[in-house]
Amino acid sequence: MRIPIIAAIAKKDLREVSRNRTAWIPAVIVPLIFFIVLPVGFFLLPRLSIIQSAGMRSNITPQELQAVLPPDIASLFNGLSPEGMIPFAMMGYFFAPMFLIVPLMISSIVSSESFAGEKERKTLEGLLYSPATDTELFIGKLLAAFLPGVGFSLIGFVLYAVVVNILGYPLIGRIWFPLPGWWPLIFWIVPGVALLATSVTVLISARVNTFIEAYQTGGALVVLVIGLIAGQASGAIHLTVRVNMLVGLIIWLIDFVLIRFCLKLFNRHALIGKV
Repeated sequence: MRIPIIAAIAKKDLREVSRNRTAWIPAVIVPLIFFIVLPVGFFLLPRLSIIQSAGMRSNITPQELQAVLPPDIASLFNGLSPEGMIPFAMMGYFFAPMFLIVPLMISSIVSSESFAGEKERKTLEGLLYSPATDTELFIGKLLAAFLPGVGFSLIGFVLYAVVVNILGYPLIGRIWFPLPGWWPLIFWIVPGVALLATSVTVLISARVNTFIEAYQTGGALVVLVIGLIAGQASGAIHLTVRVNMLVGLIIWLIDFVLIRFCLKLFNRHALIGKV
């Protein structure tokens, strides 16, 4: 594989997606909601006197909350006030799987543009007749979607950490985030999920005719995240450091098999016939 050709294809795709408002506006708005609006809501709304006077308080007791947490997380509650426990648990533990929606969404948006966007702009034929090999073409498209998915997630993680530590300090009394399970989540699972979304959606994008078709089909991967959210909320799955490492390993193994399958299945000659 020739790295300069792969890099040129990736740069071209990133330029094109930056011009598509349908792609980048949700890519900016949704992460801001996850990283800033939700934590602000969880920490500040319970303190508003109008909410307290209306009797809108949580019926969840500290004991009930601790019962669905793994022991190493539950032990961190020691010394916390009841008002601090709920945002601590929600923002530090239960919210963690929802963070995976960001790389999933960003990578799906960009990779949906890969071939389907080229078809809509009538630029695919020139790309297919370029000197790039099938592998270089596919990997270039893959890289263009993978990097933004991981990059947005890392930037968002930093923003999220700053917000929840600032807002949580008066309740919790210390710099408390991130909890241990977040490290493998961000640096191990997030890249794996981004690559999974990218490889699936790039292949789909090569087989459909429009950006919307590719994005809607690739978006079905959100079921994976919903499963993790439901499992953790019910207590069936505890996303501890060890479990996160295992989940990440499974996702990376799936990525490896899937990319090999995609490279064998991808055929530019079949695409030329559809241009």
